[in-house]
Amino acid sequence: MRRRFPGCVRTVAIASLAAGALMACAVGPNYRPPTLPSGAQAPLVSRDSRLETPTLPPDAWWRLYSDSRLDALVGEAFAANRDLRAADANLTAARAVLAAVHAERYPSTEAIAGATYGRDPVTEEILELGGHRPQTIWLFEDVFQAAYEVDLFGRIRRSIEEARASAESVAATRDEVRVVVAAETARAYAQICALGEQLGVAQHSLAIVTHEAEITAQRFSVGGNSEFEVERARALVAEVAATVPQLEGLRRAALFELTALLGRTPVDAPKEVLACVAPPRLSALIPIGDGRTLISRRPDVREADRRLAAATAQIGVATADLYPTIRLSAFYGGAALEVPQLVHNDALIWGVGPSISWNFPNNVRARAEVREAKGAQAAALASFDSVVLTALKETEQALAAYSAALDNRQQLVDAQDRIHRSFDIARGEFAAGGLSSLDLLTTEQTLIALDAAVAASDATLVQDQIELFKALGGGWQSTAQPPPKE
Repeated sequence: MRRRFPGCVRTVAIASLAAGALMACAVGPNYRPPTLPSGAQAPLVSRDSRLETPTLPPDAWWRLYSDSRLDALVGEAFAANRDLRAADANLTAARAVLAAVHAERYPSTEAIAGATYGRDPVTEEILELGGHRPQTIWLFEDVFQAAYEVDLFGRIRRSIEEARASAESVAATRDEVRVVVAAETARAYAQICALGEQLGVAQHSLAIVTHEAEITAQRFSVGGNSEFEVERARALVAEVAATVPQLEGLRRAALFELTALLGRTPVDAPKEVLACVAPPRLSALIPIGDGRTLISRRPDVREADRRLAAATAQIGVATADLYPTIRLSAFYGGAALEVPQLVHNDALIWGVGPSISWNFPNNVRARAEVREAKGAQAAALASFDSVVLTALKETEQALAAYSAALDNRQQLVDAQDRIHRSFDIARGEFAAGGLSSLDLLTTEQTLIALDAAVAASDATLVQDQIELFKALGGGWQSTAQPPPKE
């Protein structure tokens, strides 16, 4: 036997090129972006020109608060958050799957080398034909094999499309986790600061009512007040004092929430943030964009789109199974009784040729898988529409809540200004004997309630702002990684 391996290579190459010319055909539908619900790209209807602008919101929206401590906390959360690390690991796995599927476009190769001691049936048959007795021998072999699937109906092409879309879907999921981490980190920090403000208000109110209760007790000691008035004043002191430990407990809970977001254990809680006693405030109107930019920015919408693309490609994969699978294979190597003989022409073996496999005529299962894939695509399309509607709903709700919170706070501030003036007047009249201690106490209670309400409205306002930024889908673009190149 003569060595003809180069000619074998040429044969496989020519067949591969001919097959490649046929690969332009791929069964199944090509993916096209779905039509958005009517009005989805219109300006947001709840936008208030007093509060928001239609300009595109920045990705790092937390920097609008001009708070260096908040900037550092979000950066730390991005680097250390465990949920984000898990999402990154899932993305790495999905990209590995894409790389594995992409490898199917190229020939598979295998090199085999081995030695077997015993009786080989073929060798024994040859010996018997020559009049020799069977022998126990060593048989050595080294073979290189290559196989190539001719993607005539696009099974591999559609599989790559599906894997790529799935990897992009996982990337969008990772980006969605980034959005949540940024928002929840800012939310926990803002809550700590807002509770610090509320705690300061409660302590100030406690100082006021304690001072007034002492005056009432002094007046009673000289016969100026009744014991009832003294007890009422002391009851108010106890009522205000009871709010302090509650606020302190809530603040500690918020601190541990922030600690977990930063990937730390409770013993390493960032206690320095407890120095913040006022929630971060915006110095400009909130940029919110419109429906079109919202849909292109929200990771959950992109995730739903990529899931739909993967489901569409899966139809092609399932449809390709209805048709024959064509493979070209070749092998080259040697088999001999001694290792040095493996390089001799007489020991060389080679072969090349096509093979066809086809589940025909019983292709009931393949057709059922096509119907299943089409059903999954219909479900993915409905899910995409639902995600788009949810994105619009959440943004409109956040805008409405933020506008209402701002109006509510303004009304409370107006009432607070009036009650502070009323309290100053009441104090003067009480000192002059023109006002009863009960009237002063009632005014004092209203003052304390309004001070607490304004501080609580500050907390609500910043939380509504953060919820709006979260609904707008910012926080992931600056470090988003592109999919791997083919």
